[in-house]
Amino acid sequence: MDAVINGILSFVIPGLGQAYAGDIKRGIMFFAIAIVLGIILGLLFGTSWPTYLIGIIYNIYVAYDAYKLAQ
Repeated sequence: MDAVINGILSFVIPGLGQAYAGDIKRGIMFFAIAIVLGIILGLLFGTSWPTYLIGIIYNIYVAYDAYKLAQ
């Protein structure tokens, strides 16, 4: 059950599930990547569908990583 909570936390806020699992550095890294990725995609595409699609794909990956980390 803890792994599912970590996955949900990281989907909502990238890196939070990793930090909750005890890997603070990894959580900060994923959060920083999310911020930089959001800035770059916002500058390139604005608020169009590629920005949202790439953001959702990244959040799914981070949530999966948090899930696997907690297992």
